[in-house]
Amino acid sequence: MGSTDKERCVVQTQKSCRGETERDVQFIMENCDRGTYISKVPVPKIQNAQASREELLESIKNLQNEITEIVADIDDFERLEQTRKIQKENELYRASRKFNMDPEKGIQLLVEKKFLEKDPQQIARFLFQEIGLSKAAIGDYLGQMDPLNIKVLQAFVDCHDFTKLGLVEALRQFLARFRLPGEAQKIDRMMETFSANYCKCNPEIFKSTDSCYIVSFSLIILNTALHNPSVKDKPDLQQFTSVHKGIHAGGDLPTELLIEMYESLKKEAFQIPEEEDAWERTQAFHKPQHEGWLLKLGGRVKTWKKRWFILKDNCLYYFECTTDKEPLGIIPLENLSVIIAEDPKKPHCFDLHARGQTIKACKTHGDGRMVQGKHQSYRLSAQSQEERECWMQSLKSSISWDPFYDIVSIQKRITAIKKSH
Repeated sequence: MGSTDKERCVVQTQKSCRGETERDVQFIMENCDRGTYISKVPVPKIQNAQASREELLESIKNLQNEITEIVADIDDFERLEQTRKIQKENELYRASRKFNMDPEKGIQLLVEKKFLEKDPQQIARFLFQEIGLSKAAIGDYLGQMDPLNIKVLQAFVDCHDFTKLGLVEALRQFLARFRLPGEAQKIDRMMETFSANYCKCNPEIFKSTDSCYIVSFSLIILNTALHNPSVKDKPDLQQFTSVHKGIHAGGDLPTELLIEMYESLKKEAFQIPEEEDAWERTQAFHKPQHEGWLLKLGGRVKTWKKRWFILKDNCLYYFECTTDKEPLGIIPLENLSVIIAEDPKKPHCFDLHARGQTIKACKTHGDGRMVQGKHQSYRLSAQSQEERECWMQSLKSSISWDPFYDIVSIQKRITAIKKSH
């Protein structure tokens, strides 16, 4: 490198120090004798760029840490919300089952747990939806003489829309919502309230609610007479029309209307609910050792599903909904062990193990058949650590032991060891 080139290098370096562009610095780096002069060339802009890069990387790192913290907070919030939701669902189920056992106390519990206010409209809508409720218990509650119950009955009837429906069809809808109580006074109040609503929806059919009430009550009696096998003498059409002579204000009901009602009821009986599914399941699983929502990990397809579990009579039953009559699966608690499990996706997990054997469980197949399961373990996730401890303690106390399966398991291990040698 000649002296002229060196001088030019110095001049260019001075320019860069006075604030020239990075292009000049690059030129210097490309044209100077790097081995001799690079240590003498100040490059503040490069240093500034490196500093800016380090600051940017630090900012990105801090931002990543903040995002990680936010995601963790969101996960914690979602788990907390899920826990609260499951707790509320557990409380609602227990209160609904209390209603099926004792309607008055069940409503009190629902009010105490803030599921309902002591408001006739709210209570009526809850009964009208009838999710998991015994229709016999609904009828019992609606028939009570307490002022609140009477207002609930009125609001319950108002939940129906009988506009442009024949009387028989309207009664079909109404009587399908609950089971008529046995007391005549309760039925009387229900039919009076029903008749008032029907006449309000259809003012052109009956001239008074009394007429509607008499015919409604008569149709319930006719339904029993026509379709109860123990009634030998079935009333004919003439008998039915004759008993309604003069009940209409200012004369008789139109004969065509009476014929239509008689023929409709003769063709199809009222579907009066008897002992329905919710009530039967309530009785079948009355006073379980423990019950509640758990997340269950699938066996073949590793997805988590929320299931309602009931522990009773040394068996663990699980359902898709609290209102289901039949369980999705049954796990006999024979020769099982319960241990805490750590899972990267769900908290508060525990496993049911079969000590080297296939668990003698059964589950509902896709076509509705109950088939034998092939699980050697079940992984479950509770809503909290306290709930997990409660479940594990209850399960351990329900597990029965048969030494036969341990003997078989030991024999299998001995056989496997002999084969390996």
